[in-house]
Amino acid sequence: MDPISLGLPHREPFIFVDEVLDLENGASARGVKTFAGDEAFFAGHFPGEPIVPGVILTEALAQVAGIAGAAENGARFLLSAVRVMKFHRAVRPGERIELAAAKTGGMGGLLSFDVRATVGEEAVAEGRIILSRS
Repeated sequence: MDPISLGLPHREPFIFVDEVLDLENGASARGVKTFAGDEAFFAGHFPGEPIVPGVILTEALAQVAGIAGAAENGARFLLSAVRVMKFHRAVRPGERIELAAAKTGGMGGLLSFDVRATVGEEAVAEGRIILSRS
């Protein structure tokens, strides 16, 4: 499924979800992203040894969570807090990253999601983020 048609407000060059694989309205979403290696940030992160920056992985996870939240009622959400985020290993260009977000709670205009990024069967990042209705 196309992330933009599902409510993702981002546009190039700041879309970090290539495709949405699963969507449970208001509850969870799963998508994928593969960085080609020619993205501008790789020039400096790190020359000759490119890795996907942790903040970009976090944003990709927030985008998947936002798609799950938007599916509930069409609202748009902004990343408001990163409660915890752990990076288990570096992600390199060309690796297919599976992004998953599961809603764990909400209050008022805030939604909490547990998020996880995997490459194959290996967790590369996981944490909890908070989104707010924009």
